[in-house]
Formats: sequence, C-alpha cells, structure tokens
Amino acid sequence: MTNTLKKTAQSLLLAGATVLAGMTTAHAALPIQHWTLANGAKIYLVSTNALPIVDVQVDFDAGSRRDPAPQAGLASTTSAMVEKGVRAGKNGEPALDQNALGEAWADLGASFDVSAGTDRTSYSLRTLSDPALLNKAVALASREIGEPAFPDDVWQRERERINAAIKEANTKPATIAGRAFAQAVYGTHPYGQEVTEETLARIDTATMRQRYQQLIVPCRAKLSIVGAVTRAEAESLATTLLSRLPGPEACTPLPAVAPVAALTAAKDERIAFDSAQAHVFIGQPGYPRKDPDHFALTLGNYVLGGGGFVSRLTDQVREKRGLTYSIYSGFAPGLEAGAFRIGFQTRPDQAEDAVKVSREVLAKFVAEGPTASELKAAKDNVIGGFPLLLDSNRKLIGNVANIAWHDLPLDYLDTWTARMNAVTTAEIKAAFQRKLQPERMVTVVVGGKPAQAQAAAAKAPQ
Repeated sequence: MTNTLKKTAQSLLLAGATVLAGMTTAHAALPIQHWTLANGAKIYLVSTNALPIVDVQVDFDAGSRRDPAPQAGLASTTSAMVEKGVRAGKNGEPALDQNALGEAWADLGASFDVSAGTDRTSYSLRTLSDPALLNKAVALASREIGEPAFPDDVWQRERERINAAIKEANTKPATIAGRAFAQAVYGTHPYGQEVTEETLARIDTATMRQRYQQLIVPCRAKLSIVGAVTRAEAESLATTLLSRLPGPEACTPLPAVAPVAALTAAKDERIAFDSAQAHVFIGQPGYPRKDPDHFALTLGNYVLGGGGFVSRLTDQVREKRGLTYSIYSGFAPGLEAGAFRIGFQTRPDQAEDAVKVSREVLAKFVAEGPTASELKAAKDNVIGGFPLLLDSNRKLIGNVANIAWHDLPLDYLDTWTARMNAVTTAEIKAAFQRKLQPERMVTVVVGGKPAQAQAAAAKAPQ
C-alpha cells in the first residue's frame, strides 16, 4: 500500500468517529439484522453506506468474572497478550511478533484492539470497506483472534510492568478505597476479585492458552457489525474472523456464575491514610442490565446524583454546605448486579458530616422519589442527549454490541425515547425502593489520622 493510500485510509477511519453527526435520526431507524451462523455464533448487523467503513466487535463470555480467585487478572492479562504476536498460521503464514503486527495494521490503515471487562472479552476491528483492504484486515484479525502466540518472554516483562503499576497504585487512597468498597459490596463474588502481585505470580502463558481454548470458541461469540457491508458480506466476514478457533467439540456449557448476594447489614470501614483529601464511597449491589427497572433507575439517578450540578447530592453536599467539590451517584449494571455507588472526596475532618448528609439525601430520595419538575428536567436532559449516543460509527457499534450482549430487543434504539418518556415519578420511587436499602449500605472512608479513623469508626452506625 502506498503512503498516500495509507494516509487516505487513516483519515477516513478518523473521520468516521465524527462525520455521522446530524444523521442520528437515520441511525436510530436503521434496522438491526440478527441471525445465527452454523457454528453457533450470533450476528447483529446494521448495514449503512454512510461511510466506506466497517466496524466489528466480537464479544465472548470471558471477562474477569470467569477468573479463578487465585488467578485474578487472568482475563485482562490474557487479552493484553493477544496483541503481542501470532504464531505461524495453519495456512502457512509466518509468525508475527508485536512489532510486525503493528506494521501490518499500519499498512492496512486499519485498527484492531482486544480488551477484557468484568463480563466479556471484546475484539474490535475498524477498517475501510474496500474489498481489497477489508479482506486483508479480516484475515489478519482472524489470526489474532484464533492464533495468538502468548510469547513467554514478553509475558515475563509484562508481569513486571503490571506489578510495578500495582505497587504504585497501592500508594494512592483512591485505590485503597475502591478495593475496600468492592470487597465489602461483593464479598466472595468474582465481581469483587482483586488483581495482586500474588495472583499474577500464578498466571503463566500455559494458563492463558488453556483459558483461551475453554472460553474463546465460536458458539459463544456475539458479533456486532456496523458499516458498508451487505448481509452476505457480513456473514462471510464473521465466518472468516472465527475460522481459526476450535471446532464445535469445544462448545461445552459454561458453569453458571452465582448472582451477587444482597447485603444483610450495613458495613462501615474507616481506613487511616495521610492524604489531603478523604475518599468516600457509599453503596451496595445494584441490578443486572436486563432488569425492567433500568429506565426508571436511569432517570432517577440523574436526579439523585448523576446530573452534575442539578442533582440533589450536589445541591445538598456541595452547594448548601461546601463539603465537597464534586459528588456523584451511579449504577453499574452488568450480567450480574453491578454496584450502586455514591462517591466523593472531602477534607478528612469533614468526612463524617459529608457522609451523614449524603445518607440523608439518599434515604429521602428512596422514600419519596423525584418531584414532577425534577423528572421533567431529567427527561429533557437525558432524552435530549440521546442523539449524542449515536452520532458516530464507533458509538453505534457500542450500542449494537450492548443490545447483543444483553439480549435486548432489536428495536431497542427505536423505542428508547418513548420508553424513557413514559417513566413516571411513581415508577422511579417504586424502582428505587425495590433496588436500594439505605439502612444496609457499605460506607468506606479512606483518609485522616489513625486516631481520627478509629473515632469515626466507633461512631458509625452498626
């Protein structure tokens, strides 16, 4: 590929991130086609010729919730190592190290990324739709997906780098607060597992290969495709991407992951730390993404603490009392009940007052719900911002992948505004009362001298 062509490809791919602004109505109306391949992979396609670009996201149930507790971090390290090289291909292709892979993607003017979250491992491809470029990009992506090398020498260096990052993070109060909060909210559930030097020491490349063979198989794949391809082209693309993975014999049922247990009592933890600001988290398990209360909880949380300066928490904790610069609340729904969290920083000597006011605001909101005027303002903002969720290929692929991953209705984007508009104050109140128990929440405060922390812990409600 000439330098001119490479620059053209890269410019078009960059433009794809923004040029769709103003086309939101068309995007929302674009139908999502869905079908299942013979190998069991599920395809979700939005075919649009607005740009000569194709975005693909391939998701597997291979997030950190599948990590054995003694090897916490296996999902994230395995996904990172996928991009460190591919072994010699089954069709006679030469092995490629990380540098050679980077050069190959640069020559195509395309991009390929791998990441692992709590629930899933995701492979993301972005390329031009020109057949010559598209076919080469898909073929290279299929090698990364199906033939990662997992070089041992590279992993030894990566492990040292990650260990150094962990050591540095452990010197920060935010890290300590986040860890204590996760452990208190999730207990022994995989959502609360922590990556440590000890768990990394138990991870080697043989473990990565074994995990890969068990979890990254076609029958569990969900492929979301957005761009200038037909259904037939999308099916060919998907088949090629998964062609180097194990066959149907590897498709055995995965063990169920236990749900996140509800809290039975309040938990308060005060951790001394010599810092200018105390870090505070208040919360509990929330709800799975498929919960029918999602729309009501989204709007309600905007009023409570998700709306920035117009939220109740900001008004009461920052504006009226000056106890913090910023404060927020939010849900993190996943396949299981991700945490509900209120978070802020404050001076250590003000932490208890800020916690007290935050709890009072939360309890009042759960008991009474929003006012009609608060709900209207929330709808105006949330619904008014909906076009911004769809104003680029990259955002659209994220929404389609979300629909695929959580088995949401195919018309989800088309009905989103109507469903959000239909939410009432009574529904928000009922939803919050079903999901949140202010009297049984976790409170973590990291900051203050040891004597202050002990005194605060003694005064905290049990």
